[in-house]
Amino acid sequence: MNTTDRHPLVAAYLDAVARETAELPAERRAELLADLREHIEVSGAEGDDQIRAALAGLGEPRTVAASALAEEAPTGRAPVSGPVRGRLTAVLLGASGVLLLLNPWVGAVVLIAALVLLWGAPRWTGRQKALGTAAGVAVPVAVLLGVLLADASRIGIVELLLMLVFSLVVPLLGAVMLLRAARR
Repeated sequence: MNTTDRHPLVAAYLDAVARETAELPAERRAELLADLREHIEVSGAEGDDQIRAALAGLGEPRTVAASALAEEAPTGRAPVSGPVRGRLTAVLLGASGVLLLLNPWVGAVVLIAALVLLWGAPRWTGRQKALGTAAGVAVPVAVLLGVLLADASRIGIVELLLMLVFSLVVPLLGAVMLLRAARR
């Protein structure tokens, strides 16, 4: 790793390419990023202006990613990936809270599916995945604790409304956070 790799412009460019190529197999993405690093290093760019020129010569991160993804595109049916997978993950996570209240079995299956999609997607950081997981499991944990710690016969309309609002808001906040992070 040379000093060019540590330059903020190079790091931002490579991060953008890595995010845009999240659907590539890890080996192919690593190879692409190594090739880009090599091109930048070979250019001999040292100052901000030279580095900007070298990066411009490589092309926009989205263009580079689109080319790499097009080369890697398999024939036949494409798996659910990219923005579709991100939206599906967010929708499932957002719906899990209410579904857990309406039908615990269906809600549990939806929550598990959302978490599997979330943790299997390379587009989110570990912190974002942890926050999404916390938002998804907050409802069942809170309801379980509420049932264990409170007398079920004392649950009134106010408590039920609070549970419903909590079940709607917390998973939706997690879903919105994931969608916003996926857009960056």
